[in-house]
Amino acid sequence: MKFPSFLAAFSLLQLILLMQGLCAEKTDSGGFSVSYLTSGERHSEEYCAMYDICGQRSDGKVLNCPYGSPSVKPDELFSAKIQSLCPSISGNVCCTEDQFNTLRAQVQQAIPFLVGCSACLRNFLNLFCELSCSPNQSLFINVTSVSEINGNLTVDGIDFFVSDAFGEGLYDSCKEVKFGTMNTRAIQFIGAGATNFKEWFDFIGQKAPPGFPGSPYAIDFKSTVPDLSGMELMNVSTYSCGDTSLGCSCGDCPSSPQCSNSEPPSPSKKDHCSITIGPIKVRCIDFALAIAYIILVLGLFGWALFHRQRERILASDREPLLKSADEDESNLSNMQYDVNLALEGRGVTEQLKNGAQLSFIQGYMSSFYRSYGKWVARNPTLVLCLSLAVVIVLCFGLIRIEVETRPEKLWVGHGSKAAEEKQFFDSHLAPFYRIEQLILATLPDKTHGKPPSIISDDNIQLLFEIQEKVDGIRATYSGSKVSLTDICLKPLGQDCATQSVLQYFKIDRENFDNYGGVSHAEYCFQHYTSSDTCLSAFEAPLDPSTALGGFSGINYSEASAFVVTYPVNNAIDEAGNGNGKAVAWEKAFIKLAKEELLPLVQSRNLSLSFSSESSIEEELKRESTADIITIAVSYLVMFAYISITLGDASRLSTFYISSKVLLGLSGVVLVMLSVLGSVGFFSAFGVKSTLIIMEVIPFLVLAVGVDNMCILVHAVKRQPLELPLEERISNALVEVGPSITLASLSEILAFAVGGFTPMPACRVFSLFAALAVLLDFLLQVTAFVSLIVFDCLRAEDNRIDCFPCIKIPSSPEESDEGMNSRGYGLLTKYMQEIHAPFLGLRGVKVVVVAVFVAFALASIALSTRIDSGLEQQIVLPRDSYLQGYFTNISEYLRIGPPLYFVVKDYNYSLESGDTNKLCSINRCDSNSLLNEISRASLVSESSYIAKPAASWLDDFLVWLSPEAFGCCRKFTNGSYCPPDDQPPCCSPDGGSCGLGGVCKDCTTCFRHSDLVNDRPSTEQFIEKLPWFLNALPSADCAKGGHGAYTSSVDLNGYESGVIKASEFRTYHTPLNGQGDYVNALRAAREFSSRISDSLKMQIFPYSVFYIFFEQYLDIWTIALTNIAIALGAIFIVCLVFTSSLWISAIIVLVLVMIVVDLMGVMAILGIQLNAVSVVNLIMSIGIAVEFCVHIANAFLWNHPHEACRSDCAFLLTIRTFCGLLLSDVLGIGSCWLLAWACVFTSGAEFDGSSRKKYCLDTLELIGVQQWELRFWPSLVWLDFAPIQR
Repeated sequence: MKFPSFLAAFSLLQLILLMQGLCAEKTDSGGFSVSYLTSGERHSEEYCAMYDICGQRSDGKVLNCPYGSPSVKPDELFSAKIQSLCPSISGNVCCTEDQFNTLRAQVQQAIPFLVGCSACLRNFLNLFCELSCSPNQSLFINVTSVSEINGNLTVDGIDFFVSDAFGEGLYDSCKEVKFGTMNTRAIQFIGAGATNFKEWFDFIGQKAPPGFPGSPYAIDFKSTVPDLSGMELMNVSTYSCGDTSLGCSCGDCPSSPQCSNSEPPSPSKKDHCSITIGPIKVRCIDFALAIAYIILVLGLFGWALFHRQRERILASDREPLLKSADEDESNLSNMQYDVNLALEGRGVTEQLKNGAQLSFIQGYMSSFYRSYGKWVARNPTLVLCLSLAVVIVLCFGLIRIEVETRPEKLWVGHGSKAAEEKQFFDSHLAPFYRIEQLILATLPDKTHGKPPSIISDDNIQLLFEIQEKVDGIRATYSGSKVSLTDICLKPLGQDCATQSVLQYFKIDRENFDNYGGVSHAEYCFQHYTSSDTCLSAFEAPLDPSTALGGFSGINYSEASAFVVTYPVNNAIDEAGNGNGKAVAWEKAFIKLAKEELLPLVQSRNLSLSFSSESSIEEELKRESTADIITIAVSYLVMFAYISITLGDASRLSTFYISSKVLLGLSGVVLVMLSVLGSVGFFSAFGVKSTLIIMEVIPFLVLAVGVDNMCILVHAVKRQPLELPLEERISNALVEVGPSITLASLSEILAFAVGGFTPMPACRVFSLFAALAVLLDFLLQVTAFVSLIVFDCLRAEDNRIDCFPCIKIPSSPEESDEGMNSRGYGLLTKYMQEIHAPFLGLRGVKVVVVAVFVAFALASIALSTRIDSGLEQQIVLPRDSYLQGYFTNISEYLRIGPPLYFVVKDYNYSLESGDTNKLCSINRCDSNSLLNEISRASLVSESSYIAKPAASWLDDFLVWLSPEAFGCCRKFTNGSYCPPDDQPPCCSPDGGSCGLGGVCKDCTTCFRHSDLVNDRPSTEQFIEKLPWFLNALPSADCAKGGHGAYTSSVDLNGYESGVIKASEFRTYHTPLNGQGDYVNALRAAREFSSRISDSLKMQIFPYSVFYIFFEQYLDIWTIALTNIAIALGAIFIVCLVFTSSLWISAIIVLVLVMIVVDLMGVMAILGIQLNAVSVVNLIMSIGIAVEFCVHIANAFLWNHPHEACRSDCAFLLTIRTFCGLLLSDVLGIGSCWLLAWACVFTSGAEFDGSSRKKYCLDTLELIGVQQWELRFWPSLVWLDFAPIQR
């Protein structure tokens, strides 16, 4: 909440208790009862019950005489004065001029609260006019007790007989009147929040102790008169707030006739379409998907039966069995031959000759890789040096590397509407203040599980101790000491606007006992607006809902938490500086909280959570070095895996020759160079990096890079050793080069699509990752192939791995055995003998397809349940102190974030009519902005608006009003004259204040005749607006704008008749989850859009969290668009490379189903949809397409017979499984396991919960493997004709 404004009623609220304006006041001496009911003449018309002043109390309040007397006829001047305030009283009166002046001086404190609704003000004044000056006073006033002051009897208590009709009329006309400065109802101040007229009368009639505002004697309001007393009820006519002659605004009087056609909007209900089937209620989408699945399965099984029947018919028409058997035997021989060729690695050329048809692109790539492979094998040193030189040159860009850690720069993209609105708000009005906060809470009771109340003497004393420690903080900045008072927000005077329960004791430990301890705090919870002793040290009422937490309704005494907030001035420049002192103090504050406050609070069996404005950014910086161990361990795991996977260990005696440790290490180095080259390239162009780039991209590129390493090395190892090295390298590149190229290009495009994501951290990550994968691919086919050549030469020359300078002799037998013993592994045998034959059965294929389609459709249904957002707890390390803070914020806070409605280019001239389109007092339009906000607050469950708005315009117009005669005043020379209770009218040392002195000749700024329909002219507006904004609020005029509205109006150039920017402040309802924040933003924008269109004015909502949540308004559109672009790019690339529409379509179909399944997993795990998860989904497409492309290539490049293609594809699947899946799972899975101890945050903004993120990534890989090994072959085998064609 915005403290400068929220706290803004200020001392003026001391409060109005106009009761003390009851023509008399009461003494502090003891009173004694007196009966005046014995004489009938004392209770008759034209007779007074108390007339004149007979003394005054020790606090200066005057006291009436208890003597009855006939009413008196006033002189003409006095009668005119009475008529100006009490038009219902004419003729004789029962008050002297001094009594009337006392009444007038006191009721002026209430007038600013009620003047916006004339009917309420008139009824309210009539109550006290009748009490003070009515000529028939004795008919409804009975003095019941008197006191003696300096030998004179004075009134000590009265009975005031008032009819229920008048009481109800008065209350009904005033109950909805707003006091905009405090975003609440005026009844909170002049009636202590009374809910009916009886409670209001009880509050008014309380006898106030000396020095306290209120009535100086007891007033007992009664609604029945004693029998035979001759008295009657006071029953002056009341005015309805809907009375057209004394009209009130719709905000102050929703029941007004002109407001009857403007009912508050009904809550929007987001009921999903559902179908009831017996006792079960099913969502329409779920039911539709179930029906679709049944139809698909029936169609699939029907197609299988039809296909089987067709095969039987075709079999009956075949040629004689012998010929058929010969052909089958020949075909099987060819098939086995082709499989063996594939296993031995020399089948590329042979398979092309046996009928595999390649597209033009594939043929060109095969020719290119054949020539390129031979050239690399002949010139490995040149290729290695050139490729490394290019990457090293790119790495020089690291000299200019900069890391962005500012949350607003990481979360909010250029062109963001919320960012533009924030910039406009900050530049024209004022940046939102910085928040430093402590939350002390009781621990749940072990028996009942409910936390007890925190309101106790010991806990408040502990709060004083904490406050003293905070006040004692001295931070160092530029050689000077910085304390809280140097940086805190000070709406008025020199006291900080600290929001704490201690404000009820003026943050003074001595006042704790003097005021009555806990009982005083509990009293202030209910009377914070009406008791002078409850005012804060900075002279403003403190709403207990801002300082307490964990209570329900208004049961503040049940609160289980103290919420202490220190608002600090905010000064932001373009570079994010300007708050050096504040940041230095915040670091000292957090250090104090960790080292001293936390142990202190825990020793009292309480919990403490804390935060500062810079906490998130500092936590992100801390994490930048916390993940080094995780990165190092993951790379070691990958290095060990690569070394083992790439090597041959057929014999232990030749292990040191056949191992590939040095080759694996070199491959890991190449991956790191690709990452560094990518970062260097972008850094050279001034693109700032983020922590995620250095923490996540190495793993991603390592996983992708290891895939290609394994595939390349295994392809070379499968070549016959009798072939020359050039031929082996050339054949290996021809075999796997095209698929690696296609897979890498698809990955690059998929990652690059993440660049369309609006969140800068995700966009930069995607671009860096795409370039890193590109550089990694180029290094794979250049530098790594050269390293393979060197490794083969080393092995052929019997040189030891890692120590190539050492050569050992070998016997011819070992050499021959090593060349010829190339058996198949266990995984190969499983795939060839079990998995492929079983999956090749037609019934199994149908079942597999049906099962995976079921998964996809179920995931579609689940994906509709995914929430958007990014929880604060997820984006932070698990060991961060902010984890508990954000949890407590949701649990304890009972007030929402401040909400500002900003109006651009407000034309305040009379001709424009803009004033009446905005204000909410009498004569304002019924559909004005402030009236609509007030209506929206009535349906807060859908509007997320908690209160009517604080309006500088309403208060300015009231402040100008002649009725508020204590506010806008001027000296005889035309300069500003403050209220009588402020200097120079009142001495600043707290001395006497009165009607005399330097301000005795001050007059109101305007008469009614000076205004046009109670509105100022342009010249009057220009002159008086600065007066209002500089006017201090006080008891005599609560509408002063200083403090409350100091930053609410942009006065730059306002003399032209147009105010460029002004704001009207309210609050959101408490927002406890990401969904609430997103919905609150959406509701505010919809409301502003509707009002802007209706009023033809530029209005937008602003709150501090909008800038971070704007992306979630259309995150589904962003996600689906980016996924569609990625899939479209992959489809085009696959179509160009394969020239097969069928294969390309199947690849995209599998990718779509994988993404859908992952979204279903997200719904099950509770992973929210945000820019992070969108990039993750696109990354999963990039990883999955690699599997798809390699297997699809195996189908296309091998024998056209279905069974042969199947076997060959499964052989490549073995390589895919070993090279891709295991490396990816190890690379990312190792991070996942280590994340339990060292959580990844990528700078928090990006990565979110590391465990959830890496869990999702690992599930992606495992899910991809299941799709590739089961669904993909089954789908292709169901009908092979399109592929053959």
